[in-house]
This record gives sequence, structure tokens and C-alpha cells, in this order.
Amino acid sequence: MSYDYYRVRVEPSPCTADTTDLIAAFLAEVGFESFEPDDTGLSAYISCDALDQAGTDVCRLTRETLADMPMPLRELHVESERIPGCDWNEEWEKHYFKPIVIEGRCVVHSSFHHDVPQAEFDIVIDPKMAFGTGHHHTTSRMASWILEEEMSGRSVIDMGTGTGILAILAAMRGATPVTGIEIDPGAYENALENVRLNHQDIRMICGDASALDQLEPADLLLANINRNIILGDIDRYAAALRPGGTMLLSGFYEQDIPVIAEAAERYSLTMCGKKDSDNWVAVKFRKAQNKF
Repeated sequence: MSYDYYRVRVEPSPCTADTTDLIAAFLAEVGFESFEPDDTGLSAYISCDALDQAGTDVCRLTRETLADMPMPLRELHVESERIPGCDWNEEWEKHYFKPIVIEGRCVVHSSFHHDVPQAEFDIVIDPKMAFGTGHHHTTSRMASWILEEEMSGRSVIDMGTGTGILAILAAMRGATPVTGIEIDPGAYENALENVRLNHQDIRMICGDASALDQLEPADLLLANINRNIILGDIDRYAAALRPGGTMLLSGFYEQDIPVIAEAAERYSLTMCGKKDSDNWVAVKFRKAQNKF
């Protein structure tokens, strides 16, 4: 099935990598699914369906969302165009998604790639418009944690699973059962497809953090989302984690760690490690053995 999308072009002044990263983080919170940064700004994509049904102007939504950014901007140019439903795999192949090797042990590629490097874990991701190909620092750092952690026989919940890449890697490393939760219907369908492509037994749920209530507490909880969603839902994440369990969080910057660690401590979660890349971080927490 193909979906129509709005491509919104955002050009801030001044434009830096930190600025476009922050813009992407803010837009992700209101439903934008994919981002293509460059030297002068970024292109952001959002499904037309929900906006059209609500009568929401996408440029106005973009400007209102970015009005709360902490980074001052002299100018912000925003324009949009409607992109008819198309073969998104072909678009990714031509413009963005290339095979990537993580920690020398995991290769991520799409079904249309050739001459793929050999690795211990081979993951096929046909990303459509869903986020999470392994190219972004947050996804690759989370994958690095999964490669490092003991996974065999551990139960895993992957919040905001996107393409399903982290859930798939966890299952390949022997985690069971593995559950992915994704709020966006298009990304959810994409995750189901990717699970089938990789022949993994993973339960996928279309929903938000309230879906955690129907699951047994897990040994490991993953959430590569963004700072504000993590802060808003960390109580549910903690409740969905067994005493002594591990929580891996990403989607935020180094400077966000203190506020996230402070919130985590209220639910008996203690920070015990981090991985960073270009100011993005993936942080490891351990839940106390005694129940709170």
C-alpha cells in the first residue's frame, strides 16, 4: 500500500547540524516520520491522512511546533509539497539508505541492495517512511548496546519500534519473547513486514505506552524515541520492567542526561553506562532488585 506524504522543507538561519537535529526531534513529536538533513536545512515527511482529516495546515503546524525550540533562530523558511504515494523503497535506494555495518558484527541493508558486507548478524530493513535504518546515531548506539548485552532467553519490549530494527536484532541474539510497540499505523505495518523479511518471532502492537499494561514485565526495555516522550512515559516504562532489569534509552542529547537520570531515579532506575556519538547518547539504566 502506498501513502501520500507532505514533504516539508525547513531552512533555519543559522543552520548547523545541532539545529537540524533539534528540529527533527521537535517535529517527530507531532507525527513527522522521516528526515533528510543537508547543509541548508532538512526535508521532513509526514503522512497526509491525519492532517487532511483534521484540516491542519502542515506549514502552520511546523512553525507552531518549532516556535518552542530553545535555540534562537534569525529566520525560519518553511514550505511544503504533497508527494503522491510511490515506491518508497525505490526512493530510499536512490536518495538515502545504504548498507551499514555496526560494531563490525551487524550489517543492516535492504532487500534491493547488492554486494552486502558479511557480518555475524544480517538484518534486512525495507524502511518505507519509518525511522530506524541504523544510520542515525541513536539507532546505531542502541544496536551497539544490544550487541554487548547478554540477550539469550531475556524478554524484551521495544517502545517506538519504528522499522523494528532493534527488536529484530534482539531476537537474532536469542531474546525471547520480544515485543515491539509502535504508535504510527504506517510504521507498524512496516515493522510487521521487516519482521517477516528477517524470519523472526516478534509480537508487534500498534499503540502507545498504555499497551504496556497488557504485557508481562520484561528483562530489557528499549526506547529510542525522544526526551519529552521518555520523560512523560518513564513511569510506565519502569513498571513494565522486572526488578533487576535493564532499560536502554536514546533519542536525546548528552546535555539531556541529568534530567532523564533524575526522572529515572524516582522509579528505582540507576544509570550505569552510556554510549555517545556526535552528542547523541544511548544510556543504560538498571532497575533496583527491590520493587518500588
